[in-house]
Amino acid sequence: MAASSQASLLLQKQLKDLTKNPVDGFSAGLVDDKSVFEWSVTIMGPPDTLYDGGYFNALMSFPSNYPNSPPTVRFTSEMWHPNVYPDGRVCISILHPPGDDPNGYELASERWMPVHTVESIVLSIISMLSSPNDESPANVEAAVSLKHEIFHLYRKEWRDEREAFKKKVRRVVRRSQEML
Repeated sequence: MAASSQASLLLQKQLKDLTKNPVDGFSAGLVDDKSVFEWSVTIMGPPDTLYDGGYFNALMSFPSNYPNSPPTVRFTSEMWHPNVYPDGRVCISILHPPGDDPNGYELASERWMPVHTVESIVLSIISMLSSPNDESPANVEAAVSLKHEIFHLYRKEWRDEREAFKKKVRRVVRRSQEML
């Protein structure tokens, strides 16, 4: 069976499971019924966090060799977070390709593994919203120094200017509510 057929069957099963047994904190479905490889996800801001009350939309794009390779996840809603690039791409370890990290930041066990599901990915993103990782740069794969500088602005604000960070997140949450 071709890899894309296996990936398609697995993603169809995960969609069916999430439809039958919804998970608190997010909803997920296909962007278009013609492709099981593009998902639309809405994440509810985790309770008792700066993101509480927000509704954040994201796209998950799965490769044809899923689950051997990770999907990409990109917020389409405005997001202000140390582990999210300015273009909305999410930077968490489990979305990095499997194996050893060429930069030495992550253990292979922290990176993508085929056992991850849509549910485990989104729950990891919800956890990221609850507990930003300011020790892991959002540009592990990036070669452009500007992205590195932008990450350090997020990180500096998260660490040293917490009130300014909170103010920006409150604005992002308010805007997400207005988009409903």
